[in-house]
Amino acid sequence: MTATIRFATPDDAGTIHRFITDLAIYERDPDAVEATPESLRAQLADAKPPFECLILEDSGEPRGFALFFQNFSTWRGVPGIYLEDLFVPEEFRGAGYGKKLLVELAHVAVQRGAVRLEWQVLDWNEPSIKFYESVGTEIRRDWYPCRLADGELKALAATRA
Repeated sequence: MTATIRFATPDDAGTIHRFITDLAIYERDPDAVEATPESLRAQLADAKPPFECLILEDSGEPRGFALFFQNFSTWRGVPGIYLEDLFVPEEFRGAGYGKKLLVELAHVAVQRGAVRLEWQVLDWNEPSIKFYESVGTEIRRDWYPCRLADGELKALAATRA
């Protein structure tokens, strides 16, 4: 494996968008992607981008990505990293790319003084659950993800007195 990992630049927006779209298809929600290559490019070019992304390449070709951003532990008073998406297309799985991306992101987290690296995995995604457990991940089954989005978010905001 001649894989290398680098931080994405605005020029990688098309590649990132392709990975996001492929991930949405894999996660059985192909129509959910609203991001565009242009919106991703603009966000990556921002002085303070809302996310960062690692791109794994093998022989110069993109094979996977890890998109993440900083979060914060109020209890511990230090930053962490939230991994929004880790994805390797099916035809490239089994070559160690996912683990290589996760190891690199763990290294980034430690270098930045983060005390935790967090993400979510779909309950039906047994291959990913097994992979994450194989690297020592604690699968938290005592916390439920919560989300307000779109109309519900606006409706709650509208109740502000």
